[in-house]
Amino acid sequence: MEFYYVYRLISLNHPGRRYVGLTDDFKARLEKHNRGEVLHTSKYLPWAIDSAHAFRDREKAAKFELYLKSHSGREFAKRHF
Repeated sequence: MEFYYVYRLISLNHPGRRYVGLTDDFKARLEKHNRGEVLHTSKYLPWAIDSAHAFRDREKAAKFELYLKSHSGREFAKRHF
């Protein structure tokens, strides 16, 4: 059974920086972030997991990722994660 993960990272050196992404291999993706291989996160290394949510359906995961990247989704995450 395959899962898709919507994850939220927090920069350990810049605690105000967060990043939201989607992957089917969470461990490998986090390693890429921390090696500086992801353009949007390379300036704020290292990263730690703030939260992760598993979905069986990729389309639902992608919609949740887009929501968390929206203004209302960022506010939701601040209050609940």
